[in-house]
Amino acid sequence: MSIHVSEPGRPVGTRLPEVFRGRRVGDVSELTESHRIDVSHSEATDAEFQQAARSGRHRALEEYGAAAAGEPKERRAYLPVSQICTPALFSLPANATVADALDTMEDNGVNHIVISAEGNVAGLVDLRWLLAWLHETSANTPEASFVNIELPAFLTASPETDAHQLARLMLAHQLNAALVIDETGHPVGIVTSTDYVRLYASAGRHEGSV
Repeated sequence: MSIHVSEPGRPVGTRLPEVFRGRRVGDVSELTESHRIDVSHSEATDAEFQQAARSGRHRALEEYGAAAAGEPKERRAYLPVSQICTPALFSLPANATVADALDTMEDNGVNHIVISAEGNVAGLVDLRWLLAWLHETSANTPEASFVNIELPAFLTASPETDAHQLARLMLAHQLNAALVIDETGHPVGIVTSTDYVRLYASAGRHEGSV
């Protein structure tokens, strides 16, 4: 349920925290030996154990959902981010330009774009930041590539992260979005301030009708 903040930086490689990078164990489906077994510690090296751990986490989330089904989302003590995030994501490679990002946002009616480098998450930019960058760096044009731009800090969270805790950190860091990352390190959704406004606005309508 960890939440991480990636500092500003160029889109080179991956800017995800170490916890989201790669697998903890080797690929046991290969017939060739990838590394020697270290018997000096008891770290899990079985892929089936890792699968069981993931399925157990998902089962716990399902059981939680069934138990809290009759309770309004905004009043639940624990609300998984996966229940309010938007799964639709749009991505551009790091060699794309600012103009490409603005066009993609306009064409798809979104305000956030994931920047990738060699298939890895390298950044998250929003429309407000792009417009501010264009205003502050008048010497540059919209044709500037993201490779040459220091991208802003961004938040990452897991699907089972508590949405209430994430909201507090978004406010603390003055960020209006967070990228949801699965156990393989791939983005599976995005949570924005609009999602929270929609959640609590819906609660207000229910209270008004009562």
